[in-house]
Amino acid sequence: MSFVSYQFIAFLAALLVLYYLLPKKLQWMLLLAGSLAFYAFSGPKYLIFMAITIATTYGAAVWIENIWGRQDAWVKEHKGIAREEKKAYKAGMTRKAKAVLILCLLTNLGILAVIKYTDFLLENLNGIFGTQFQLRHFVLPLGISFYMFQSLGYVIDVYRRKYPAERNPAKVALFTSFFPQVIQGPISRFDDLSKGLFAEHSFDSRNFYYGLLRVVWGFFKKLVIADRLAPVIATLTADTDKYPGVYVLATIFFYAWQLYADFTGGIDITIGVARMLGIPVAENFQRPYFSKNIAEYWRRWHITMGTWFKDYIFYPLSVSGWMLKISKKSREKLGAGLGKRIPVYISTIVVWFATGIWHGAAWNFIVWGMLNCLVLLVSQELAPLYRRFHEKCGFSNTVFWDCVQIFRTFWLMGLIRILDVYRDVPLTFRMVGTMFTTSNWGALTDGSFLELGATAADFIVAGVGVLLMFIVSLLAERKAIDARLDTKPVITHFILLWALILIVVVFGAYGIGYDATQFIYNQF
Repeated sequence: MSFVSYQFIAFLAALLVLYYLLPKKLQWMLLLAGSLAFYAFSGPKYLIFMAITIATTYGAAVWIENIWGRQDAWVKEHKGIAREEKKAYKAGMTRKAKAVLILCLLTNLGILAVIKYTDFLLENLNGIFGTQFQLRHFVLPLGISFYMFQSLGYVIDVYRRKYPAERNPAKVALFTSFFPQVIQGPISRFDDLSKGLFAEHSFDSRNFYYGLLRVVWGFFKKLVIADRLAPVIATLTADTDKYPGVYVLATIFFYAWQLYADFTGGIDITIGVARMLGIPVAENFQRPYFSKNIAEYWRRWHITMGTWFKDYIFYPLSVSGWMLKISKKSREKLGAGLGKRIPVYISTIVVWFATGIWHGAAWNFIVWGMLNCLVLLVSQELAPLYRRFHEKCGFSNTVFWDCVQIFRTFWLMGLIRILDVYRDVPLTFRMVGTMFTTSNWGALTDGSFLELGATAADFIVAGVGVLLMFIVSLLAERKAIDARLDTKPVITHFILLWALILIVVVFGAYGIGYDATQFIYNQF
């Protein structure tokens, strides 16, 4: 069930009515039933995979919690025992808890690996060794990467004793399957989401209005901008020999806005629906196209995914025992300066390889991840030079230089992201090369762009939509939109909401029953 469909609108309307009519203590149970029903629309058989994740993460978390409970009870009963004996006992209990955690991780990540990466592995084995392994063509269950990472983060947090395990399996099931975010995130943390998810909520007109406004804003981004640009991207990549040079530059530009409108539009709908239910959900974007460098960009783009990789892979890996040994040897052989950075380099490479392969089982995603890693590490090493440059140049702290940095980061990220468009590494580099070898700038003015699956009216509507999106982002960068609107009269709120709805209805690019293009991040 797509967010941009009549079925979803009807489902959401019915659920909201029941949600506020039912006794408050039953609200979370209704959400669980609704979430499972929503997910079943993608195929009832895929509920099996979600059920495995729910069962294993619930069981592992409770098991680990029991181990910590036994440890605490034993320590309390043996206060006078020798320090070494106490230390040995704790080490033994930690090994047991870690074994449970590893078993849970291997089970879930093993399922994800088999479903998502089997064909990728077999294709590469066939290509390298000339084998004839038959591809399996497994269908990836909807949102499995998102809900699995969210659930595994919960188990890891229980292992770290950040909070106790949830004893009610139905509540763990709701945390895993909460329907607004199961498709494409955000990847929530249990201690954050559970506060609103299991609380009792009365109808709040302010929350409901701002939630609805954000949902419609998400529809606007998706239907007016992203889906209007989608045919252009499809045309530009369908016959690459026909569209070299300036068309590649246009592809970078158009895809940047299509992806941003598509992904943030879906997240806006997620956060808006949750807010209508009275449930706060973490923000996943903070206007990334205003970033002045790639590190800042990744602090603003898909925030919950970035923090997940940082908290559960980067930090544990960089301070692990064997990494500390590598650091020590590196200091001895390479000097203190370089040696202390080796663990950071290795951990960063691992994280970006994992980020790339998480996005898709293909080499273009791996290369995409490694290019991001390369730019980040090079930028980090050149940071002292940047600082000296800024100290000597008087224009470095001006609005002009800020705009130069933003422009540079936008195109650099777009250039790396083009690997996601062409989906073939050699082809991508060849197409990028044509920007320097093919001189066809006349296509910008001779009407050739009107043969890309969009009319002049389509480009105007999409362009005005992007401009509006940019203006709203600029306003939000300085002051939250909610705070701005709170000072306006009720009639302004009424006009704004209905004007936005009218714009979506009139200018939205949709088919029968809102059979719109699926959200790009659904594939992950």
